[in-house]
Amino acid sequence: MDIRVLKYFLAVAREQSFSVAAERLYLSQPTLSRQLGELEKELGKQLLIRSSKGVTLTEEGMILRARAEEIVALTEKAEQEIRQSGEQVTGMVYIGAGETYAVRLIADTAQKLRQAHPDLQYSIYSADSSDVIEKLNRGLLDFGIVFQNVDPTKYNAIELPLKDTFGVLMRRDAPLAEKEAVTLSDLSGLPLIIPRQPNHNSMFLAKLKLDTEKYRIAAQYNLVYNGSVMVSRGMGYCICIDRLINVTGDSNMCFRPFSPPIEASCAFIWKRNAVFSKAAETFLAAFRQDMGAEL
Repeated sequence: MDIRVLKYFLAVAREQSFSVAAERLYLSQPTLSRQLGELEKELGKQLLIRSSKGVTLTEEGMILRARAEEIVALTEKAEQEIRQSGEQVTGMVYIGAGETYAVRLIADTAQKLRQAHPDLQYSIYSADSSDVIEKLNRGLLDFGIVFQNVDPTKYNAIELPLKDTFGVLMRRDAPLAEKEAVTLSDLSGLPLIIPRQPNHNSMFLAKLKLDTEKYRIAAQYNLVYNGSVMVSRGMGYCICIDRLINVTGDSNMCFRPFSPPIEASCAFIWKRNAVFSKAAETFLAAFRQDMGAEL
């Protein structure tokens, strides 16, 4: 399979139209159709279903789309690293992380590096820990911030000094806002907004042993910003971590930690024996120094 043709296939899958994809790719529609027809012939499978309403993917097409996105991303990453392998430190540093205040540490190091290396760029991929580790293993990320124990035989790790504090995001006019901290029993009978996908917050729910069948679940969220919008509109109380949503100034929301306090640590990790680009190598050296980690 040709990388160029995989990019053509992804364009058609994204646009769901041969004509729109051809325009985006500066190709004629017959040329694009012929190239993808040859790809289907090469694989011996139909990838696209063409109809008057547009283009949809077959089951085999959906499988290829997932793999093609990874192949193209990894190829582009390798090409960039090779092009930028000279003396000057330029290029992209790829970091995966969940929603955590510890990302501030990444930003602090990146800001310090700007004066010496103004051409360094950063690609931050937001996902849960399992997804971050999967992409790290496939070479799509240089580093990750995760909230679970990692295998020391596979990864190097720096435990980060910032801890995430768990609690409840609520409106300032909510009855519980009068308290300095809340307990699980305080939430009984109240509409709760809880994390949906497996991530840092839902790991906390398991630790807290929150039985979702015994509590009123008003909504679920994947990104805490969406949960905060529901809180702001009066839908309920959002279980989350502190310092991700601005509750200062004219915000109508506030955050109250749990009592007794519940905190979680996270780690900055990378694969053992990883071969880094000069950009990633430079960032790692600076970050380790900022964290006081041994070189």
